[in-house]
Amino acid sequence: MPDDAPAIAKVHIASWRTAYKDILPEARSNGLDPVRVTESFRKSISFGAEDIYIGENNGHVAGFISLIGGHHDHGDKGTVTGICTIYLAPEYWRKGMGRLLYREGETFLASAGCTAVTFWVFAENVRARRFYEAMGFTVDGEAVVLNMGASVKAVHYRKDVGRKPGDSIFIMPSDYATGRQ
Repeated sequence: MPDDAPAIAKVHIASWRTAYKDILPEARSNGLDPVRVTESFRKSISFGAEDIYIGENNGHVAGFISLIGGHHDHGDKGTVTGICTIYLAPEYWRKGMGRLLYREGETFLASAGCTAVTFWVFAENVRARRFYEAMGFTVDGEAVVLNMGASVKAVHYRKDVGRKPGDSIFIMPSDYATGRQ
């Protein structure tokens, strides 16, 4: 619902600022405009650009996962769908909410016929890397350097989820995939 946009934006900004504090330049990690981020989520939800599912605790948005479609990843053939982002308010980190959101997203995407999930994560984001590795992902050896106000290395992860041969799922943090600020 578009009415959830302010709460989703609040979680996104708090998570971004905390998770990337020591990875991105301060201007980039603190430069998110709440009004702009809220409006971006409101438009995305309204236009169906991404399906956003929220995790709540006592009626408050604790985190969210956004699912998108239409990405093609490194020559994989077939249906390509994706998880754009998973963000949790920092006070919900390591409490199981991220695992629940991710598993629901993977189940949905696998039921759509996809066989693999791939995504990029900042190499220095140790917390996220541990999370994805606990979910069964492995680094496939690819890496890129992104301009995020400074050069930041991202590494590529993959997990086979088993469905129709040749289909894949692609995860790309929306912050640099779609230019969301």
